[in-house]
Amino acid sequence: MPVQPEHTRFKGIALPPNGWALAVLLVLYIFTGLIGHDPWKNDDAVTIGVVHDLVINGQWLTPSLAGRPYPDAPLHYWVAATSSHLFAWILPVHEAARLANGIFTLLALAFIYFAARQLHGREQAPAAPLLLAGSIGFLFHAHEAQPMLATLTAHTAAYWGLSQFESRPLPGACCFGSALGLGFLANGLAPMLPLLPVAAFVVWRSENRQRSALLLLASLLLATMIAGAWLAALLARSPDYLTDFWQLELTQLSGNAQAGLSLLNFATLLPWYAWPAFPLAGWTLWVKRRQLRSTQLALPIVAFLVTLVVISVCLGARSAPALLLLPPLVLLAVPGVTSLRRGAANAFDWFSMITFSFFAVLAWVGWSAMVFAWPERLARQVNRLEPGFVGQFSWFSASFAVLATLVWCWLIVTSPRSPMRGIMHWMAGLTLFWLLIAMLWMPWIDYGKTYRPMSASLAKALPEKRGCIAGVNLADSLLASLDYFDGIRTVSPESPEGKDCAMLLIHGSPRTGNWHKIWEGGRPGERRDSEKLRLYRREAGRSGH
Repeated sequence: MPVQPEHTRFKGIALPPNGWALAVLLVLYIFTGLIGHDPWKNDDAVTIGVVHDLVINGQWLTPSLAGRPYPDAPLHYWVAATSSHLFAWILPVHEAARLANGIFTLLALAFIYFAARQLHGREQAPAAPLLLAGSIGFLFHAHEAQPMLATLTAHTAAYWGLSQFESRPLPGACCFGSALGLGFLANGLAPMLPLLPVAAFVVWRSENRQRSALLLLASLLLATMIAGAWLAALLARSPDYLTDFWQLELTQLSGNAQAGLSLLNFATLLPWYAWPAFPLAGWTLWVKRRQLRSTQLALPIVAFLVTLVVISVCLGARSAPALLLLPPLVLLAVPGVTSLRRGAANAFDWFSMITFSFFAVLAWVGWSAMVFAWPERLARQVNRLEPGFVGQFSWFSASFAVLATLVWCWLIVTSPRSPMRGIMHWMAGLTLFWLLIAMLWMPWIDYGKTYRPMSASLAKALPEKRGCIAGVNLADSLLASLDYFDGIRTVSPESPEGKDCAMLLIHGSPRTGNWHKIWEGGRPGERRDSEKLRLYRREAGRSGH
């Protein structure tokens, strides 16, 4: 028989978790790890690089990266730059900028809770933020500077608005329109495109289609006004930037020839990326198979299918866009939490407790190897992966990690029997694991991922009067890091200025001919020649690249 929801209390904990318990758990999960490390390769470094450029140069209307135009929707950068200004007295730019991600993530979790409460009721609603935050693919992106999190927040707000079209039509339409407009400002049109057919489906299912259609048109007008304000300002102040922005948008909207392959890649990505929401959503489809036409289930089903197709065609099977598949999966999975058979619920609960207890032990053992060189074999492996790293003992980090481990032990002993216990233990265990990584492993991870030492070494190798530096094969994350750490900027070798540069910076294969190498470097774990960064100086009497 299915396990029925129940409110039980034992030694101060209740399931479903009350507002304060849920909020404390989610805040602890979200804000741990946002500070305490440098910008990391890929999206984290690029986003922080754009924010740094915005803070330094004040070009709020037209974001740029290392002095180069960076045509992109600006909302996330605006919020991150504002956060940087507010906390500049206590935090460096890269850490203060990530606090904006914490804000967006908290809002996304709040909106998914409200949407689940509207669709499934107050009893089951706490499962929604637990499932979203507990998704494995959500973990890393929630703790990096990532504009897609602002889009995710807009999607969850839009689902909340659509779920209110029948009960509270005017607030629902305002919420949906605002989410659509702000979502465009967060990441452009393609990520928000799936919401339009979903909204049309909601209108079609409405008991009063005429009223719902008018409200949808009004919400689209509101979204257009929000997005159009920035576009109109660009048209007046920087039409070239607007042209570049729309060219990138049209390139995304035109799709890609490998959409079918993207769908297949998502089929292999989602089972682990969206765990545990993915299997619970499947269980909901089975156990509620006679109710699939109800709004509570039809809305997330249609939203998931439409979003899957659109992002496969426009954005490809990448980790960041896959975040947009999580909200409909979570809304579909919520009924599955309380309808699990008792044996399956207990099995999931035991799996959660055993898995994260095991990971906690591994985290402590790995920390011991890094700091105390024991176990010796593991310590040698740690040094091999990140040569030169020297672990330092921190009383604060160790004490906080011990406290988190003790709370985990207390939680698994005292949690009452409830359908929510499995997902609560999963989320609490994931939070423990992330806390241990942030407190114990972060120095080692940061040592291998930061470009700071490499940038400092390059800055020392550059002459005081160096003129311009041409850059070849430099990824955006490299451009952002070099500019952020040491103010090193490069120009395109194809530009008129770049063709006359006396210095050449290359990432990848060595350069031969009329260039003399004066520096070579990389991060500690980068051993292959293709991963190295090299600086060349033009030989006297020669020209050209």
